[in-house]
Amino acid sequence: MSLKSVLFAAVAAVSFAGSAYAEGAKIMVHDQFARVSAKMSSSGAAFMEIMNMSSEDDQLVEARSDIAKRVELHTHMETGDGVMKMVHVEEGFAIPAEGSHMLQRGGDHVMFMGLTQELKHGDVVPVTLVFKNAGEVTIEIPVDLERKPGHGGHMKHSN
Repeated sequence: MSLKSVLFAAVAAVSFAGSAYAEGAKIMVHDQFARVSAKMSSSGAAFMEIMNMSSEDDQLVEARSDIAKRVELHTHMETGDGVMKMVHVEEGFAIPAEGSHMLQRGGDHVMFMGLTQELKHGDVVPVTLVFKNAGEVTIEIPVDLERKPGHGGHMKHSN
């Protein structure tokens, strides 16, 4: 094996560390992390990049976790008076074929309401994402209370 091949493999392994794959690698989740809204909060949120590796559009339709009484897919919408409000997105989020969808702070995200346990920095939260076509993908989401908006690993992808 050439040095170039070894180097490429090492870079690929580091790039995909922390990623989760659906069976058949149709869906890949990258750069996932969770936060709570305040120290004694009863709610929290998870963010990630969801990549659809198939040639068919898909839809994230549900998220589930035992760490909260309710887990919903949310987004932020302007109410018309300049105020942003979080709303439940019942239909979920489209994940385009051979593309991706970002769940990020200030936008689309997974919302944990009625936390059943405290989320501490360094904890790992199990979450099951349910897709219309790819089915269920169970991932582990690290709790990162130090990450600032815009920080985190980024991966190029085609849309």
